Order: sequence, then C-alpha cells, then structure tokens
Amino acid sequence: MKIFRILLFCHCERSCLSGRAWQSHFANSRLLRRFTPRKDALLSPSLLINTKGISVLFLVIAMLLMVTIGYVFSYLIPTKQKTISFAIHSNQAFYLSQSGVEYAVRFATDQGWTTSASLLGLNAPGVNQRNLGRGSFTISYNNLTDKLTSIGQILNASERRIIISNFTAFVSTGLILVTPAPCWVNPRTVARFYIKNVGSSDITLTSFSASWREPPVRTLTNILMDGVPKFGGTYSNGGGGRNFTPPGTTQIVNANQTIMVNMGWNQNISPNCSTIVSFFDSSGKEYTFNLDPEGDGLPNC
Repeated sequence: MKIFRILLFCHCERSCLSGRAWQSHFANSRLLRRFTPRKDALLSPSLLINTKGISVLFLVIAMLLMVTIGYVFSYLIPTKQKTISFAIHSNQAFYLSQSGVEYAVRFATDQGWTTSASLLGLNAPGVNQRNLGRGSFTISYNNLTDKLTSIGQILNASERRIIISNFTAFVSTGLILVTPAPCWVNPRTVARFYIKNVGSSDITLTSFSASWREPPVRTLTNILMDGVPKFGGTYSNGGGGRNFTPPGTTQIVNANQTIMVNMGWNQNISPNCSTIVSFFDSSGKEYTFNLDPEGDGLPNC
C-alpha cells in the first residue's frame, strides 16, 4: 500500500518504474486526465453557451407573455361591455327626461294651467312622477324662476339625465282648458268645458274629432260653442276628423277669449267614461283636450 500511494502521485518517467509499477502509474494517469478538465476545455465557448437552456428560457418567456396577454384581454372585455351599457342607459335616461317635459306640457295644457301659480300643481304627488318601462321620470316646477326640471333615470342603474327649461312659454299659446273644470250636465248626456285662446292672434276652428271609453255604445249628436250649434248629426267613438255642420260653419276664438263648449250624446254616459276631444283650425293645427285625465269620472255641473 505504501508503494501504491507513492506511485499514484508520482510523475516519474517510465524508465524509473518497474513493469507492474508502470501499469499502475498508467492507470492512475488516465483517471487523472479523465476527471481533470483541460485548460482549453474550461475556456471553450460551447460550455458557456448551452443552446438547450436558451430554448427553455425562450419558452418560459413566451408562456409568460401569453398569460399576460390573456389576462389583459380578460380584463378589457368586461370593461368594454360595462362602458357600452353606460352609453345605452345614458341615452335611455335622456329620452325619459324629454318624455317628462312633454308630459308636463300636455298635463298642464289639459288642466288649463297657464300661470306660474297654477303650474305648481305639477309638483303634486301622483302627478310629478311616472314609470315608463325600465325607467322613470320625475318633474318639478319652480314658479319663482319659471323653470321646469325633468329627471330621467333607469331603474337599478346610476345613470340619469336632467333637462331644465323655461316652461310657461310651452303652455301659453293656442287653446287651453280653463276653469270651471269639465263637468256633466245633468243627466249625463252633455259634457261642458271651457277653452281659452292664450295666444296673440285669433283662431278659426273648422272641424273636430272625439273619442270616449265604451261600453256602453254611445253616439255624439251635437256640439255647441257659446250656445251656438256647430255640429248636428251622428258621430261614433273615434270616428276621425269631421267638419262642423252645416258646411262652412266655423268658430272664431279671439285672442284672450274664453268660450263654453257643450258636447251632447244620445244617451247617458258612464260616470267614469273619459272623453278626449280635438278641434282643428283653418290651417289644420290640432288642439286636444282630455276632459278627464285622471280617469275618475267628471263631476256634475
């Protein structure tokens, strides 16, 4: 064993060793050369650049990029959908607020409200709010500034639109209903109401149309304006426009003038039978009046 240890680390020439010692030295030299890296091998670029390792690195980077892109798209798509719904709800709320203005004009006109004091009736509960489909509008009137505010809003959504406008101008032209309020002349065969020309020019009425809730079936037989007959005959519910009779008959309503209108049927009308009548002037403009917008029946005169 002492000889083997000496030979393992010996760098003697071949001539210094016996045959058996030389074989041991040769075997040890081969082992040393096999497990000891050469200087040129340590500096070889092939060991510094491992192509298999770089491929794996690129694969990992590509997978990370794909995951990142997928996450971004999964975030952007729902966000885009929410943005679209905001625009849709905003437009719907805007049209609802416009409907509120139109409703206020029609309601005030039917009621004969033309002054700022009377228009305060638009703020009454049951009048100032209406539901339409998935949304609603709420109106309010300020008589000090003559401003009507209409707020349209979509149910279960935060979007809402507001329209503010000067209001009296919308209800201060043409013919309107005024007090005394519409009523039935006893027995319920004649509806009486008053209309006023709140414009600055005279209006010449030439024809009419009317509709009322049935049954029972009733026929309109006459119309009187300030006690003067303007129509006589038979007119059925929803019969369309009809000229006054006899042909050529007209009714002139001067500026700021109020006239009384009586409409008569052939038989008694149901107490809760709402009636809508329209008059047309010589230019074809229509003036429509709902005698019972609440639908709870007209009182007796």
